[in-house]
Amino acid sequence: MSPASEFHDDPNDFGAAEVDVDSPAFALATGRLRDAHLHNGQVEARALFAPFFAVTASVAAAITAWAMFGSVRTELVIAWVALIVLANYASCRRAMDVAAWAGSRTARPRSKWLAIAEAMILAGLWSALPTYAFATQPPAVQVVIGGAMTAMIAAAIALAAIPAAAIAWVGTLTLSFCVAYMLGSGSLDLKHALTFVLVAGVCVFGVTRLTRWTFAQLKSNAGVRTQWETVRNLLNEYEHRGVGWLWQVDAENRVVYISARMTALLGRSTNQVMGHSLPAALGGNSALGRTLLARQPFANLEMELKTQRGTRWISLSGDPISDVAGQYQGFRGVGQDVTEVRKTQERLTNLANMDVLTTLPNRGRVRQLLGEALSGASQGSTPCAILFLDLDGFKPVNDTFGHPKGDAVLKSVAQRLLKEVGTIGHVGRMGGDEFAIVIKDAQSRQMVETLARRVIEAVAEPFHMDKAEVRIGVSIGCAFGPIDGQSVDDLIQKADLALYQAKARGRGTCCFFNAEMASEAEDRIKLEQDLKSGIALGQFRLLYQPLINAADQSLMGFEALIRWHHPTRGIVPPNHFIPIAEESGLILELGDWVVDEACRAMACWPEHISVAINISAKQLIFPALPNTIHEALGRHRLPANRLELEVTESIFLGDSAAALDVLKRLRALGVGIALDDFGTGYSSLGYLNKAVFHKLKIDGSFVRESANNKETVAIIQAIVQLARSFRMTVTAEGVETADDFTRMRELGCQQIQGYLFGRPMTFERASELITGMQVRQRLSA
Repeated sequence: MSPASEFHDDPNDFGAAEVDVDSPAFALATGRLRDAHLHNGQVEARALFAPFFAVTASVAAAITAWAMFGSVRTELVIAWVALIVLANYASCRRAMDVAAWAGSRTARPRSKWLAIAEAMILAGLWSALPTYAFATQPPAVQVVIGGAMTAMIAAAIALAAIPAAAIAWVGTLTLSFCVAYMLGSGSLDLKHALTFVLVAGVCVFGVTRLTRWTFAQLKSNAGVRTQWETVRNLLNEYEHRGVGWLWQVDAENRVVYISARMTALLGRSTNQVMGHSLPAALGGNSALGRTLLARQPFANLEMELKTQRGTRWISLSGDPISDVAGQYQGFRGVGQDVTEVRKTQERLTNLANMDVLTTLPNRGRVRQLLGEALSGASQGSTPCAILFLDLDGFKPVNDTFGHPKGDAVLKSVAQRLLKEVGTIGHVGRMGGDEFAIVIKDAQSRQMVETLARRVIEAVAEPFHMDKAEVRIGVSIGCAFGPIDGQSVDDLIQKADLALYQAKARGRGTCCFFNAEMASEAEDRIKLEQDLKSGIALGQFRLLYQPLINAADQSLMGFEALIRWHHPTRGIVPPNHFIPIAEESGLILELGDWVVDEACRAMACWPEHISVAINISAKQLIFPALPNTIHEALGRHRLPANRLELEVTESIFLGDSAAALDVLKRLRALGVGIALDDFGTGYSSLGYLNKAVFHKLKIDGSFVRESANNKETVAIIQAIVQLARSFRMTVTAEGVETADDFTRMRELGCQQIQGYLFGRPMTFERASELITGMQVRQRLSA
């Protein structure tokens, strides 16, 4: 049987495949690898002492044979010595052959028993003749035999790497010595026997302790080697799988090891990089040089490389190396090509900072850009600027052409803004139809004003969508930093106030923030607070303006108009507090009060008297409005047809579908729905056929202009004709003169409202008017 037959697979094979280091299979493989290294260490140690062991056994046999020559048959002595020499030679040769295979093979479990058997056979063979002849030998020869056997016991140190074999060797020789002593006790001197026993005992004890220590050292070395080999295989896996690469430098930062993958990335051979400075090999990166000089562990140090394949990004991590004396020896670490990771991160960052529709910076990115501009302006003397843009008339585009066409318009607006702004600043989309322009260098106010004017003109140019021409506008609010605001939020708020002012001025304009706007904003906040307390304290009143039958000038009802009696401001006009109530959400509470107060007044008047109240577009957003009105009518025991709700065309600028649904539910209750200020706002002709409105109210501006403008008269005639087609009543508002009344009646208006028949009056004055009308009717009858 060849020595190779006692061994199996290469220990390197345990780490060649990709494994899970936490799996039981990996733990089992690691254990097998550790046992393999332990056996290999034993085999190598055995081979190292094999010549010494063989020579010792042969020399001791020769000396013993010399001592027994003449007293033991010569042929027996010669045969014994020859057998000893041959057996030990064969054992030595075999041990060295096995050691030659140990670097790439691992012993099978049965190799341990083979070693024990071999030790016992060699020990039995050596002690056979001395044990047999010991009793018949003179004392001098017995001393030689005892000494030789003691020397052979001491030779067990050659087997120290294999404790079981060493113990088997010592045990066999000691047993043989004891047998020899027993056979020759009659003629062996007691002092000599005790000496032999003492020497043998010391040798046995020493060899046993030595073998245990040697075995412990081999086992420890096997564990270290196993751990090292596992780490080596994992690092090889790390390199070969393309995950990353390894590097090492000496104390002078010269490369002593670098993976071929890295040199391939650099476009150089390994020899061209070895021995050279690592920072220099990586393009003279100063950050890496400073990091290595600091001699501290580092991680994820990213740097840019110029390679034959273009710009690449790598990430390095490393730890300093020290020798046993604590002296710095260099660095070793790992590296990765993170180019694709960075590209992915950049794409994700761009997506997070980009408006998907227009590809402009989104709200978050605009805030970042403004923050950077504001930081630069605060540190220097050059102010920055933020322009808020809000498109005028964009809602009808979506309603008329649909959202896809609306999106196309927004894209076109973005392109026009980019063209006008150019390199002056950054254009972003804040959301919806709102845009922003951030200007880092706004030293020239005239430049900003010119840019705003160009933007307004550019957006005002018509957009052509599938043979249709779309026209919109834009209003702009501007604030300068850090003059108008020290923070991003403050500056955005100031630009928003300026935009609000631009909208209030008629749109299509640009307003720059000033201190008065801040004062107005503070006043609006104070007014909102007063509005909330005013509702709770009952500071609101309803005034009633008469509604007259055009045919016989009889009183048909009233329009309820809200007034706020502020304790310090006096009478606050509705156009001042209604927008604030809508923005703050107080319009719901205020509207509920108006409905209940109008119903309370109406319950005190005759059944033929109706009351009209104005409903805000914000109130129509909430589906609970029909329930609120139904409860108020029930509470005051009123029929629904005595209540009329007036809405303006602005309801079609918001969530028109939801508003229309609420109006239909109100109409189903029997409440009248009038479309107020018809013809002055957003064209709502498409909603007149929804069977919701029962009345159209012509705005007072048409009434006043009809005296001198034939086109206005034609418009009124068209409105009247349109109302008749839908079986609606027409009311003319703002009738102030008898000529106005006559003209409106002749044009077909059935109801008249205006100062000619009465200004808005209190509940008491309205009740007196009703009573007077009733008296006159009775007298005329």
